[in-house]
Amino acid sequence: MPNSQNSLFFFFFFFFFFFLFTPPLVHSRTTPQSSKTTVLHVASSIENTQKIFSNTQRASLNQQQLKSSSSSSLSLQLHSRASLHKPSHGDYKSLTLARLERDSARVKSLLTRLDLALKRITPSDLHPADGHNKFIFGAEEMQGPIVSGTSQGSGEYFTRVGIGKPPSQAYMVIDTGSDVSWIQCAPCADCYQQADPIFDPASSASYSPLTCESPRCKSLDLSECRNNTCLYEVSYGDGSYTVGDFVTETVTIGSASVRDIAIGCGHNNEGLFVGAAGLLGLGGGSLSFPSQLNTTFFSYCLVDRDSDSTSTLEFDSPLPPNAVTAPIHRNRELDTFYYLGLTGISVGGEMLQIPGSSFLVDATGNGGIIVDSGTAVTRLQTDVYNSLRDAFVKGTRGLPPAKGVALFDTCYNLSSKTSVEVPTLSFHFPEGKELPLPAKNYLIPVDSDGTFCLGFAPTTSSLSIIGNVQQQGTRVGFDLKKSIVGFSANNC
Repeated sequence: MPNSQNSLFFFFFFFFFFFLFTPPLVHSRTTPQSSKTTVLHVASSIENTQKIFSNTQRASLNQQQLKSSSSSSLSLQLHSRASLHKPSHGDYKSLTLARLERDSARVKSLLTRLDLALKRITPSDLHPADGHNKFIFGAEEMQGPIVSGTSQGSGEYFTRVGIGKPPSQAYMVIDTGSDVSWIQCAPCADCYQQADPIFDPASSASYSPLTCESPRCKSLDLSECRNNTCLYEVSYGDGSYTVGDFVTETVTIGSASVRDIAIGCGHNNEGLFVGAAGLLGLGGGSLSFPSQLNTTFFSYCLVDRDSDSTSTLEFDSPLPPNAVTAPIHRNRELDTFYYLGLTGISVGGEMLQIPGSSFLVDATGNGGIIVDSGTAVTRLQTDVYNSLRDAFVKGTRGLPPAKGVALFDTCYNLSSKTSVEVPTLSFHFPEGKELPLPAKNYLIPVDSDGTFCLGFAPTTSSLSIIGNVQQQGTRVGFDLKKSIVGFSANNC
């Protein structure tokens, strides 16, 4: 009997310490142990860089037709720039350099938007001091920003919507970093070339100018009045702008038409989004398209920028159950941007040793990290970037280095490789949640000869940005009611 009691004692003693020191199962589910390394398929990536020039099946922007690919009535097809507008560059490196130049202009425009909100600059700083570049509307005039004339815009992903009644189909750039949607309009005092005919308000039965006293006119950052009608101006900081009448129109998305949507009818537009008719603002402000739809959820999935594949922009579809979620934070000085609750970054399974404040918005509105559909390359504060780069270089010592390219300082010559093993790079969120990135989303080709570069870059700004290269192939969903963003891999 004593032996039986001793056995029972050790049995309970064992289970006590087992449950005391073993992590709960629910914790292990929210913090999956991702592999320390992942495989980059070099040969297939190089092949894709060559296909982008040789594919004769690619439709031009004005030939592509709207197709229904979802059962949701609030679903639109999403196209990469390359799938709709065949690159005119002679080789992939030239294309890469052009993309990076556009991307730098994009980042500059976002930082200018933030500086305006934080009052580090004023609207007058965007205008010429000598009074040139004035836009005349009847007896009124609006002064426009200085334009270099060389900007190509940074629109990388497009969707096709109907404007007016009956709807006129138009390609629009999707942009989570902007609120005001707009389209080029007749009469056109200064418009860039687009694929579709310029929208004519006279052909629409639902066109209605907004008055100067309307709440939506007063919500604009920059507005003026002409004969009690509202004039808008949006300057993007890279020398691009749109100016015109602020109106309400019917917007058709998929099979659904939504009335009374406030958009800009741009009569003077410069530098933006060659080929597209305008922009669909998906930001967090009151004038954004999701806000005006009064939707609680929208999502997009960005296909590979070198692919002819299409995906969807969807409204009112819930987050998939397998989504890795993170909180959306707001900047009280600027409600446009979607700030992400990022807690850390790991390389090869090891967390970077960076301050916990690296991704937080401070009391003055500085800092933080946003998710942006228009920026290509993720920008990190210099100290954070250096830590990430050094950890990645340490994990790739066996790969032959190559010279840096443009803003990329960490590159490799993989011309002799079919595939390589590289450290896994993951974003980490509260409650132990982790989003490992595919290798092709951070070690990217910059030419067709086998040069691959780490697809991150440093920034001297306090604002960090998660770009669309890192989002490719992942459905990014914004639950506006719960203030969370979800990432669902391989869900395009």
